[in-house]
Amino acid sequence: MKDSRVEKLADILVNYSAKVKKGDTVLVRGDELGKPLILEVYRKVIEAGGNPLTSVSFDEMNKIFYDSASKEQLSHTSKIKLYEAKNCDAVIIVHAPANSKSLTTVNPAKMTMRSKANKPISEIIVNKKRWVLTNYPTQALAQDAEMSIEEYEDFLFNATNLDWVKVDREQERIKKVIDKGRTVRIVGKNTDLTFSIKGRKGIKCSGSSNMPDGEIFYAPVEDSANGHIYYEFPAIHGGKEVTGIHLGFEKGKVVKATAEKNEEYLFAMLDTDKGARYLGEFGIGTNYGIKRFTRDILFDEKIGGTVHLALGRSYKESGGKNDSAIHWDMIKELREDGALYLDGKRIQENGKFLI
Repeated sequence: MKDSRVEKLADILVNYSAKVKKGDTVLVRGDELGKPLILEVYRKVIEAGGNPLTSVSFDEMNKIFYDSASKEQLSHTSKIKLYEAKNCDAVIIVHAPANSKSLTTVNPAKMTMRSKANKPISEIIVNKKRWVLTNYPTQALAQDAEMSIEEYEDFLFNATNLDWVKVDREQERIKKVIDKGRTVRIVGKNTDLTFSIKGRKGIKCSGSSNMPDGEIFYAPVEDSANGHIYYEFPAIHGGKEVTGIHLGFEKGKVVKATAEKNEEYLFAMLDTDKGARYLGEFGIGTNYGIKRFTRDILFDEKIGGTVHLALGRSYKESGGKNDSAIHWDMIKELREDGALYLDGKRIQENGKFLI
């Protein structure tokens, strides 16, 4: 029996998020287990007058590649994928892993090499195309979130199938206040960090690129971060989970870093390139319907009452200038004994806005 929630999500992805119109070439990427949603997206693209181009992969392929590829293959930038990115109008990505931990044992240096090779492709998609990424419920995602598959399905669709026009209006109200500010201060457990957003443009995330969505983000001025921050939640990147991260900043740069687990991986990512030690994003979670940490950044960075800071590449539309092969979001809990200040004025306390 067809799940009407899947059809609703496909409609949001195609007609609201990607804004597919007649004649558009739409690249639909996804994993094998995402077939029900991929097919509905495919149908909706055709109904909208678009021309769908599909790319469906098997979960085991990445592990095979990292285990067997030479340095030349790891460093290879696909001309075909580059052509696709340049010539499509929109990209819809359906993430549906069978095993979210399949890359845990892969050498971080290999991932860094691959990330650099794919950077020209990802930059075109992220900065020049209409794109949206979503999850389709799988056992792996449900297990990571410590839910049954039925619970996870409800969790996912309750977070995605919203009135995104209404969400956008509320974000606009908050953004107008923050846009007038210059200095942000984050205070919480083992945390006191300040940085500037002067001259930087706030970006509302109300369903146009990520689904679910629910954040407002800025690009910190590159040399402005000073202080330290501790992340209560694990930071997950490339299938690896780094816990207990504590970073110290001076003049924008990470000068001290520790982690309770997988510290070596943290160091490897920080040494990816020059930009990896600088902030590329400061995001404020505004989706109060997402209350639980699920080990999935697509949901976790949107949790209402949290903030996240990304090491590495900034988004050009926010005015950021930091360049890096990585963009690694790390989430800070502010719902307990946390506060957010703007030019010395407290605008959020224990996760609740005061504006």
